[in-house]
Amino acid sequence: MQSLLRLFAVSVLFFGVSSSQARAQEEEQPLSLVSIYRIAPGQHIAFLQWMADQEAAARDASAPAGQWYVHVNGDAWDFLQIAADLSDEQGDAVDAAAEARGLKTGPPSGIEFRQYVAWHTDTFVAGPMTAAELLSRAQGE
Repeated sequence: MQSLLRLFAVSVLFFGVSSSQARAQEEEQPLSLVSIYRIAPGQHIAFLQWMADQEAAARDASAPAGQWYVHVNGDAWDFLQIAADLSDEQGDAVDAAAEARGLKTGPPSGIEFRQYVAWHTDTFVAGPMTAAELLSRAQGE
């Protein structure tokens, strides 16, 4: 319980930095997107194929590849992806590459995606960092 309280205190300190400090730190540390997926029953292969197709379009657009992790024990999720936060220009290039491959983009793509997942969550993060680096940031150094 104390470690949880300590983590909460560090989080409050970390997120309590001034907005100018936060902007400067973000420039130093690019953001990533962590996505956690629980796949709809019977849709694992279709989901992986859909994601492989999206990944191929991103590769065509020279967008950085994400890292994938598969659940082996514990919580209820199936897959986790850590990917770069793409700029608007990169996102537009990925959409163009997807369209060139005959893939859906925009809202139709989102609807297609949702047939494969029971739930998912997306969270923007800064990192990776060590605990010492987080502490330094929390102390305004």
